[in-house]
Amino acid sequence: MARVLMLKCVLCGRTYREREVDYTCPHCGMDGTLDVLYDYDEIKKHFTRECLEKSRDFTQWRYRDILPVNDETNIQPLEVGFTPLYDSGVLAREYGAKKVYIKDDGRNPTASLKDRASAVGVARALDYGKNTIACSSTGNAASSMAGFAAVAGLKSFIFVPESAPEAKVAQLLIYGATVVLVKGNYEDAFNLSTAAIYKFGWYNRNCGINPYLVEGKKTCGLEIAEQLGWEAPDRIFIAVGDGCCISGLYKAFYDLKALGFIDRMPKLVGVQAAGSSPIYHAFKYHLPKVEFVKPDTLADSIAVGAPRNWAKALRAVRQTAGDMVTVTDEEILEAMKELARKTGVFGEPAGVTGFAGFKKMAKERYIGMDERIAIVVTGNGLKDIASARKAVAKPILVEPDINELLKRICC
Repeated sequence: MARVLMLKCVLCGRTYREREVDYTCPHCGMDGTLDVLYDYDEIKKHFTRECLEKSRDFTQWRYRDILPVNDETNIQPLEVGFTPLYDSGVLAREYGAKKVYIKDDGRNPTASLKDRASAVGVARALDYGKNTIACSSTGNAASSMAGFAAVAGLKSFIFVPESAPEAKVAQLLIYGATVVLVKGNYEDAFNLSTAAIYKFGWYNRNCGINPYLVEGKKTCGLEIAEQLGWEAPDRIFIAVGDGCCISGLYKAFYDLKALGFIDRMPKLVGVQAAGSSPIYHAFKYHLPKVEFVKPDTLADSIAVGAPRNWAKALRAVRQTAGDMVTVTDEEILEAMKELARKTGVFGEPAGVTGFAGFKKMAKERYIGMDERIAIVVTGNGLKDIASARKAVAKPILVEPDINELLKRICC
């Protein structure tokens, strides 16, 4: 496993030793999220492309040399990562790109990209000798953490807004988590979880606070690079809520460049729901930090008006010469339907928001015909059936009679 060289604040640049601080920079407070940095020169000696070619571990742990888990016995057996990257000629032709790749992260154990972070988070909790782990979530991070905590034998406390989709709440309860439905939005759930974690000494799985969780999320980007033969795509589109997933992509390509695996970073494009877009607003208006808003979108997984990882998210876009775009709920629902019918990938609303953003930019001629595009689908559509039903027509109801069927389908 990787030896953490230092933790570095993304705002002030102060550095800390591992375990010198728990989660964020003491000088910058909650906004001072930390980067986990390694001794890249040392890692280069034993972590190479050739080693990966020989590896038979087709999970995210094939990259264990740049993942911050101290004891390998704390890694749980659930197989996370190495999800499919589909080459969609249909989308490339329709939207005028050289290549369009769809990364289907809904294929992870609890059906979302968040499993990558939870796998690392639970292992780190065990490294610290904790028996309880907790987080706030709009749904996916919660179900993910609950699943991995259950396998590890850890107690889990989950704080979610009372509006969380029923399917996600059911998933939490099935895994045995103690579920706290908070009357309010994600920010209210986050604040209550933070207070409880501090009071009871639980391990904090909140990705916007815990720097090691982004290390798990970066494995999505590591896989994209490897699956494309270590030639980074020109752009990667991904939905943005708290800012952690796009931060993970940035860290993936930062690490790969530092190790000499790639020679350039892809442009990262963050896509937010129009009703919940504080990071987009800060990017477009060149603000030094985000202004919190009240979220209003059916894409519950990115309905975050007070994003905690905003600094890393803005850096990810700005330092890769990337961009941000917003899409309406109507555009998200249309994207759910189109992506499923043209690629076979069924994503939840937040899961397809990256694709909705790609469509919008392509139609506005922002995508070049020579560009290779990757789009990350962050969660499976079965997590929010109610939204999927809004995107499609009602089924045909008939008596078991062929003549009635003919009347209904042949007119």
